[in-house]
Amino acid sequence: MKKRVVALLTAAVMAFSMAACNGGGAATTGGSTGGSTGGNTGGSDTSAPAASGELIKVGIINNDPNESGYRTANDKDLQNMFTAANGYEAKFAYSLKNDEQIQAAQGFITDEVDYLLLSAADTAGWDGVLKDAQAAGVKVILFDRTIDADPSLYEASIVSDMAKEGQTAVDWLAGQGLSEYNVIHIQGVMGSAAQRGRSGALDTKVAAESNWNIVTQQTAEWNAEKAQQIVQSVIDAKTPFNVIYAENDDMAKGAVAALDSAGISHGVGKDVIVMGFDCNKWALEELLNQNWNYDGQCNPFQASYIDNIIKTLESGGSVGEKTIIMDEKGFDATTITQEDVDNYGI
Repeated sequence: MKKRVVALLTAAVMAFSMAACNGGGAATTGGSTGGSTGGNTGGSDTSAPAASGELIKVGIINNDPNESGYRTANDKDLQNMFTAANGYEAKFAYSLKNDEQIQAAQGFITDEVDYLLLSAADTAGWDGVLKDAQAAGVKVILFDRTIDADPSLYEASIVSDMAKEGQTAVDWLAGQGLSEYNVIHIQGVMGSAAQRGRSGALDTKVAAESNWNIVTQQTAEWNAEKAQQIVQSVIDAKTPFNVIYAENDDMAKGAVAALDSAGISHGVGKDVIVMGFDCNKWALEELLNQNWNYDGQCNPFQASYIDNIIKTLESGGSVGEKTIIMDEKGFDATTITQEDVDNYGI
C-alpha cells in the first residue's frame, strides 16, 4: 500500500493556513446539520486536504440509502463530507446483506484504501475481513452500527446506543399505564444492531409482565409496504391490539396506512398507540398533529465525527475513546413542539 509521509510540523502549519484562507470552500452538511440534531462534536477542519498533498483514500460501506429517511440523510452526510475538496478520495458500496458488504470490504482492501468506514448490515461475521484490513495497514472506523468483533480490529466506533433507544421507548410505553398491552411488533432487518437493540428491550418487558402480550412479531425489513401487510393480516384475523411498535418510521407509516384503511383510530387518546424510530421530519409532524404517539431519535449525522478521527490519526494523534455514543432522545406527542420538529427532524 502506498503510504503518505506526514511531517507533523508542516501538517499543522498547512492546516492552520488553509483554514484561515479558505473563505468559501466546499459545502458540507456534516457540521451544520449534525449540530442541529445534537450530533456534531465540531473541532475538525473539514475544508483542509491531507497534509501531504495527497487525497486520503476511503472506502465507505453502508446500507442501502433508500432503506429509510434516516439512511438517506446518513448517506448524504457522508457524500458531502468525503470529497476531494475536503481532502478525500471516496468510494461507496451499498448493501443490506452482510456477505455482499464483506465482499465490498475485501475489494476496498485490494484497492489499497487508507480507511475503511463501515456500517454493518449484521453484527456478526466481520473478524476475518477486519484482520485482513489490519494486516494490509487499512484503518477501520465503524459508524452507525456496532459489530461483534475485537475492538483491537478497529480504530473507533461512532454509534447510537440502540439498546438505550429501545429501553427509552419501552419505558415511555410502560408509563402510559395501559391495563393491557397487546403489541404488534414490527422489526427491522434481523440481526442488525438497530433491530437487536430495539427488539431486546421490548422482549425483556414482555417476558417480565403478565399484562404485556406480543400479538405478532415479524420483520418488515424497514419497509413500509411490508409493515402494512403485517398489520393488515392482524386486522383481518380480528385479533385485538392497541400498540404498534415499529422499529423505524417508514414501517410505522405502513402500519398506520393499514389502520386508516380499516377505519381504526390512532394517536393521542385514540384506539391504537403508534411508535416509530428515526425522527424523520414528517414523522415528528405526525406526533405534533397527535396522529402518532412516540418517536425515538436515531442521529444519522456521523461524518464530522469520522472526519475528526481521521484528521487526528493523520496528524499522528490517537483516538481517546474507542466508542463514541451519539446523543439521542425520545419524543412524546403530548409534549413535542414545532421547535423540536425543526431542530431534530431529518
